[in-house]
Amino acid sequence: MAKQLQARRLDGLDKNPWVEFIKLTSENETVNLGQGFPDFAPPDFAMEAFQHAVSGDVMLNQYTKAFGYPPLTKVLADFFGKLLGQEMEPLKNVLVTVGAYGALFTAFQALVDEGDEVIIIEPYFDCYEPMTLMAGGRPVFVPLKPVRMLSGLQSPSQDGELDYSSSWQLDPTELASKFTSRTKALVLNTPSNPLGKVFSKAELELMASLCQQHDVVCISDEVYQWLVFDGNQHISIASLPGMWERTLTIGSAGKTFSATGWKVGWVLGPDQLMKHLRTVHQNSVFHCPTQAQAAVAWSFEREQQHFGQPSSYFVQLLQATQHKRDHVTRSLQSVGLRPVIPQGSYFLITDISDFKSKMPNLPGAEDEAYDRRFVKWMIKNKGLSAIPVSIFCSVPHQKHFDHYIRFCFIKDEATLQAMDKKLQKWKAELTP
Repeated sequence: MAKQLQARRLDGLDKNPWVEFIKLTSENETVNLGQGFPDFAPPDFAMEAFQHAVSGDVMLNQYTKAFGYPPLTKVLADFFGKLLGQEMEPLKNVLVTVGAYGALFTAFQALVDEGDEVIIIEPYFDCYEPMTLMAGGRPVFVPLKPVRMLSGLQSPSQDGELDYSSSWQLDPTELASKFTSRTKALVLNTPSNPLGKVFSKAELELMASLCQQHDVVCISDEVYQWLVFDGNQHISIASLPGMWERTLTIGSAGKTFSATGWKVGWVLGPDQLMKHLRTVHQNSVFHCPTQAQAAVAWSFEREQQHFGQPSSYFVQLLQATQHKRDHVTRSLQSVGLRPVIPQGSYFLITDISDFKSKMPNLPGAEDEAYDRRFVKWMIKNKGLSAIPVSIFCSVPHQKHFDHYIRFCFIKDEATLQAMDKKLQKWKAELTP
C-alpha cells in the first residue's frame, strides 16, 4: 500500500530487546535467570481455587461484570481499603484488568494527553516509556543514583564492600526540577524493578509534596508489595495525607499468588480518576476472564483469614524468597560479580565493572551498550541468562547504567542448584 500503515504513535516502538534476549536464551543451554516469573507452582489453595472455577459453576464460563467479577472487586475493596485507610466502593474504586500491564496501559491511555509530561524514575520497568509515548505524552527521566555518586564519587563500590538498593536515591533538587506546568503524572514503582528499591516514607513524602504542589497524578506500580525483605516496610503513597485523591495504585495477582500466567491485575483509586480508566477499559478489552478472577477472589478470601500469621502465604512467600535472594547473592559473588542487595521484588542487579575493565572488547555492535554485550557473552559462554540494565533506561542515560545486569531469583531450588553448577564451573575457569 502507498499509504503509511502504522499509526505515527507506534514510530520507534517496534523493536523490543526482550525478544532478542529471550530468543538467545532459548537457543542456548542456559539457566534462565533473566525473565521475571516463578518456575514453581502457585500455592495449593490457589490451584484448587482455579480448578474449582473451571469445573464448578458453569456460569463462570460466561461474561461477568465488565469492570470486575463482583466477589473479586468486593474483596479487593475490603482488603486494600483497610491497608490504605479508605472506605472503598467496589464499583467506583476498583477496576480489574488484564494483569498489572493492562492496568498500566489503561491508566496511561486514560490520563495522558498529547504533549503531557510524565516523570519516570530510572532505572524503570521498561513499558513505562513506550506506554507514555503511545498515549502522546513525553517521558521525563530522573535517575536514582548510588549515594557515593550523589556525593561526587564516580568509582564503583570497593572489593568486599556490599552495595544496597536503599543507597540508591533521588537528588531532591533534580527531582523537583522535573516538575513543570506540563507535568501530568509521576510513575512510581515500589518495590522497584529492576533495582529492588523500597522507597522510604521520607522519599514518598517528597514525591507526594511535589505532586500536590504541581497538581500531578501518581501512577503507583506496587506489584511486589508483599516481597519486602529484612524488616523493611512497604508504604503505599496513596495512604499519605492528600494523596488518595490523586493516586492510582496498581497490583497483580500474578505476583501476589505466583501465577503470572493468570493475567489478573487491578487498579485502585478515587472515582474521579477511575471513571476515565473505565471508559478506556469498556472500549478496549471490556472484560477479563471470569474463571481467573474467581480463583483470585477465593485466594484473597483465604488470605484474609490468615493475613499476618505464619500460615499466611504472603508471609511464607516472603521468607522463601528472601532465602532465594541470599542464595543468589552469595553465588554471584563467587565469580567476582558484585550484587546490589535488593530490599524487595523478584530481582537484583549486579555490578560488572571488574569484567568491563578486564575484557572491554566483547563482541557486538560498535554502539552496543557493554551490559548487552556481556549478557550475550554470558549466555553463550557461561550458560547463564540475565537482562542488561541499560534496557531499563532512557537512551541518553544508558551509558550510566551499562555496567549492571539484572538477575531474577524467584526460582525453584533445582534452578538455583543448576545456577550454582554453572557458577562453580565459571569460578574454576577463573582460578590460575
